[in-house]
Amino acid sequence: MKAIFKIFRIIVLFSIFASIAFYAKTQKLKSRSWSEPLQVVIYPMNGDGSAIVEQYINQLDISAFKEIDQFFQDEAEHYSLSIQNPTLTSLGSIIQTLPPIAPTPDSSFSKIAWWSIKLRYWAYKTTPDNESNLHRIRVFVYYHQAEDNKQLQHSLGLDKGLLVIAHTFASRQLEQQNNIVIAHEILHTVGASDKYDADSQPTFPDGYAEPNNTPLYPQSLAEIMAAKVPLSITHSEMAENLDLCVIGKKTASEINWDHNTPND
Repeated sequence: MKAIFKIFRIIVLFSIFASIAFYAKTQKLKSRSWSEPLQVVIYPMNGDGSAIVEQYINQLDISAFKEIDQFFQDEAEHYSLSIQNPTLTSLGSIIQTLPPIAPTPDSSFSKIAWWSIKLRYWAYKTTPDNESNLHRIRVFVYYHQAEDNKQLQHSLGLDKGLLVIAHTFASRQLEQQNNIVIAHEILHTVGASDKYDADSQPTFPDGYAEPNNTPLYPQSLAEIMAAKVPLSITHSEMAENLDLCVIGKKTASEINWDHNTPND
């Protein structure tokens, strides 16, 4: 009897994992087909539990994120993408229950995988799947008080589940840089890789917006997956806004825009 129960449990677990894998594969194909806009939903969260951050997120409206759709629209035109608006961003409700804490980058594969499963379940419970997630990217934004030299936890964009965990500052003055972080992580969910090294410097040539410039430095733009403008071989600075960012050829290939020729 125990053997039969064990076999039954294995079959059930295998069926669950097979269903999850099939859905993830379908989601991956649909989200990168660019046949219709990706529905990007921003969910603000109070990352500090402070009154200052609470006041900030309570007055947020969709105008704070308008540059995101404009950025993707401009870049889609640059690559002659058939769809005019690759993303349609909206503002969701404020999330009170925070997601499971992300493991450190040097954590074991099993620990990271288990966290990913817990995160997806948390997202399912917190923002129910009342519509298909095949084209919906849920962006959970931790807002923190803006302080000089304050280092935020690393943001994450997951292609399995189309989920983003972004860490940003609760500041009107920093909203445009916040949007760079969000756009960067959105691109992770559809296959883009980071284009910077261990020292957070853009990697040449893929992390450079203008790799063919002569002289090479200083650059004037940032490749979005590096998010920094290279000013010399050893120094770069965070782009001020998405107007100073581009989707480079390598990133375009990774997100399935490579069948189009960029318009110079």
